[in-house]
Amino acid sequence: MTRTTPPRPLDVTAAFPELAPLARTTVRLHPRAGTPATTDSSIGGPLLWPADEPWPTCPEHDGPAHLGHVPDDLRLRRRILAEAHSRPRAEGADFLTLEERTVVDRTTTPHRIPQDGPVPLIPVAQLYAHEVPGLPRPPGTDLLQLLWCPFDHEGWMPRPELRWRTTADVIDPLAEGAAPHPSVIGKDHYLPEPCVLHPEPVTEYPAPHELPEELADRVEEWAEEHGAVYQYDLAVAPGCKVGGHAPWSYTDPFPMACEECGSAVRPLLTIDGWECDGGSRGWFPLGDTGSARPTHLNIGRDHALQLYVCEMSYDHPPLRNIQ
Repeated sequence: MTRTTPPRPLDVTAAFPELAPLARTTVRLHPRAGTPATTDSSIGGPLLWPADEPWPTCPEHDGPAHLGHVPDDLRLRRRILAEAHSRPRAEGADFLTLEERTVVDRTTTPHRIPQDGPVPLIPVAQLYAHEVPGLPRPPGTDLLQLLWCPFDHEGWMPRPELRWRTTADVIDPLAEGAAPHPSVIGKDHYLPEPCVLHPEPVTEYPAPHELPEELADRVEEWAEEHGAVYQYDLAVAPGCKVGGHAPWSYTDPFPMACEECGSAVRPLLTIDGWECDGGSRGWFPLGDTGSARPTHLNIGRDHALQLYVCEMSYDHPPLRNIQ
């Protein structure tokens, strides 16, 4: 099913032509629960991986044990809660059965779980260039993969690792289901549910924090007079997306540069647990009745994790920012 963002309630560039040169195209990924294959773009799905290439691990989270959750326990708890939400319930009836409550309580509390060796990174996203228009990538590559360590690292964020590939070079792929997986997950919300994607290019404009103060004041006042909020209705699209503008809200903008060479960086990928929230509900796809939180991801306190890449070299480590 194609996902289509509703038209914006106002034409902001008609009223403020100076915003037109600041427009950027972002590709909203619209993840929805599914069973993606290695040949599909996905969030939380299996990766197209060479069988002879070592799977990345996190040296900072070695064995013998860590405080956290068993991945299969987390998925079981999610299934129980989803089923409980979907079934009819008489007034005054318990939300969960006694058996379900026992499982949910047991799987909610973290405990020390054995881990043999360094924790394997988990697949977070896989994006094929032929499915994601304008995907930033090194010349000659056509596939972007994101993995991360499912524990908090510096800045209370998971540590990401990016891989760019040329699919034609993967002659002997790792069999689906054969990838290493961790015995323990540090944070429930760092384990994505498998989702298929429905990429859609849309136009964005800078958040008000990035505009000159005088212009931002005029734009916000004009939008309010017309029953809209510039930040949430007209500027930056919510949810998982490629490229676009930074969703500044948690902090004000601050200078960012490549930590390896000091060059400028640009937005690559935003990972968000929500398709939209209460303030940005107007971006929810037309006719879509799916969950607004299909990935089950959550960074910080319901924030988004945005990854930036160096404009001089894709080989330099990505920059992380929570908004």
